[in-house]
Amino acid sequence: MSDEIIDEVRMIREAHAEKFNFDLDAIYEDIKRSEEEHIALGAKFIDPPPATPGIPHSAYQKIRFAHYSAKAGSTT
Repeated sequence: MSDEIIDEVRMIREAHAEKFNFDLDAIYEDIKRSEEEHIALGAKFIDPPPATPGIPHSAYQKIRFAHYSAKAGSTT
């Protein structure tokens, strides 16, 4: 199954990483530089809520890690 939006996002991500020779530090620095430029232009970045240890804070994490809780006998 192919999703054209996901394929496009992956293509953009791959092209961006290739610009920096797949160097994660350089990619991170570029993303932070871009964020700073956007902030200077008035964009607002909202920090994610702090995670509570042992409690998934997103619906995705709850679904993704639900089987671990079930195996441990937890109801969370």
